[in-house]
Amino acid sequence: MKIYHSLKDFTRLKQAVVTSGTFDGVHVGHQKILHRLKEIAVQHSGETVVITFWPHPQMVLHPENDSLKLLNTFEEKANLLKEQGIKHLLCIKFTKEFSLLSSSDFIQKILVETIGTKKLVIGYDHRFGHNREGSFEQLKLNASTYGFEVEEISRQDIDHVAISSSKIRKALAQADITTANDLLGKPYSITGQVIKGDQVGRTLGFPTANLKIDSHYKLIPADGIYAVTVILRNKFYKGMLYIGNRPTLLGTHQVIEVNLFGFDQNVYDEYLTVYFHQWLRADKKLNGLDELKQQLFLDKIESEKILQSITFVS
Repeated sequence: MKIYHSLKDFTRLKQAVVTSGTFDGVHVGHQKILHRLKEIAVQHSGETVVITFWPHPQMVLHPENDSLKLLNTFEEKANLLKEQGIKHLLCIKFTKEFSLLSSSDFIQKILVETIGTKKLVIGYDHRFGHNREGSFEQLKLNASTYGFEVEEISRQDIDHVAISSSKIRKALAQADITTANDLLGKPYSITGQVIKGDQVGRTLGFPTANLKIDSHYKLIPADGIYAVTVILRNKFYKGMLYIGNRPTLLGTHQVIEVNLFGFDQNVYDEYLTVYFHQWLRADKKLNGLDELKQQLFLDKIESEKILQSITFVS
């Protein structure tokens, strides 16, 4: 997949089959749009193009609201789109100036002049241009004038239940991993760098890798204990992960710690990716280290039961 970070870097195509959106999560609804995009490209010997925007428009238009967390970093989103078999990814830098671009200029300058769109595929709720004025109806009205066809994927075709990035974010914030993963079509994941902790877990027989998540906008699921799988050094591990402020140890800030089953090596400064499979329990204050150790033992047993049928996930 070729990635373009500027309109001027994109070379106009002869048979561009295009879709556009933020694609946060590249969830099941997005995947159906992408599948149709690829179908059309095969039928017309075309090339698939995804237009996306970075930073997320809401972060630019409402910078005072820092509550929005995203399902993907740009790198994660690009990798997911690559996995879907997309050939071209055009990332447009979203600025306040760009937000003023009219829908008609978006069609003419980007879809027609820059990309050479022959077929445009969009989801049922897609809006574009200044104040989200652009719509499927406008696209259809202008399609013959600009020389491309437009197809809308209906809500019914995507799912009987509305699939949206917002719904997935809400599920993760409520520790509803099952719903989030069903809508994503794969386990939710986070990637972080291993940093040094206070090594309490090691003294209890449960050494943990403490994670630092580089992206402040990356959504971290609700506090609690989770059954997870992990990719580290291109190898697959099963484990359990803790998110919380460690009330038993009188902690004052949120930490993310993962215990890899059957692994006890120094991995400081390395990066690993965690895949969430199931929420085990809420965080709670226990009566000292002995009770904490006993609870961790029970958590491990429960995690192993949940993960026994899980194979490599990427």
